[in-house]
Amino acid sequence: MVQDWFHSLRSSYSEEVLDHCLKQASIVKDFIDRPGARLTRDQLVRLYQESARKTGDEMMGFWTRPIRAGALKYIVRTVRDAPSINVALYRFTQFWNLLLDDFSLNLLRTDKELGIELVPRYPTAYVHRFGHALMLKLTHGIVSWLMGREVPVQQVAFAFPRPAFAADYSVLFPASVSFDAPYSHILFGAELGQVRPQRTQVEARAFLERAPRDWIFTSYHEHALRLKVREILHTDLGHTLQDVSGKLHMSARTLIRRLQEEGLSFQGIKDELRRDLAIFKLLRKDMSLAEIAYALKFSSPATFHRAFRHWTGMTPGVYRAAQQELA
Repeated sequence: MVQDWFHSLRSSYSEEVLDHCLKQASIVKDFIDRPGARLTRDQLVRLYQESARKTGDEMMGFWTRPIRAGALKYIVRTVRDAPSINVALYRFTQFWNLLLDDFSLNLLRTDKELGIELVPRYPTAYVHRFGHALMLKLTHGIVSWLMGREVPVQQVAFAFPRPAFAADYSVLFPASVSFDAPYSHILFGAELGQVRPQRTQVEARAFLERAPRDWIFTSYHEHALRLKVREILHTDLGHTLQDVSGKLHMSARTLIRRLQEEGLSFQGIKDELRRDLAIFKLLRKDMSLAEIAYALKFSSPATFHRAFRHWTGMTPGVYRAAQQELA
């Protein structure tokens, strides 16, 4: 998904603007364009913030009309004092329908479900993959913030074919994700609709100051097994499958089965976390490559070098040198 985002930005921005935004986010262009590249949360947040500031578009050029600075602030103000989540989502859709030319946001309400869908205003409206993902994630993030917890999702579907990086969507959404739907949509349980939001103006200001961190990374971890496993491993990368399954109060066999149901593996999650931590640690200057290798529980620096090159196409030393050139 990182490459998809990068290619979208490349098609929307001039090289000068793109290079500026990447530099401000401490991202090496050659690195992000490689298969398997990953970014830290801080890099993603800084890239979004700098892109919005530099271009004046809070949705990063993913819609035909720029979403001017301040839109998110007014959305939060509009939904914060709603008498219920039903009303908050209705206001959310109506606000966006004043801004978007290519798609309408429709409120979906049944006895069992509550959500939104993106319906094209004309037959040739372009379904932008990252634009649709960002809009559905904003919906989930706003609702979760209003509720003070990560809200479970019943269904997420996109109106475009399944991409090669489809598994990456599980990081964003606490639900299985389907593709080739008539319309992109996200659905919650209908019982959510009657709940009254309980957020103060002070909390709203903090939410906006941290944007997009708190709505892209709805970090309550009550849903995704993948994130729960990552959280445990983050405390100690030396944890074994048996250690983690015990902390999750299930057998190792059950953990393996449940991960397989999500298309995941324990070792895959561990390697993904190692890669993300390696990228973060390489941005620092106070750790040698050997120290990073042992901190990530590799048996030797050589093993770390091979793994990092497999993940990114670069050796740790080359990646660190490229980052230092940006400093």
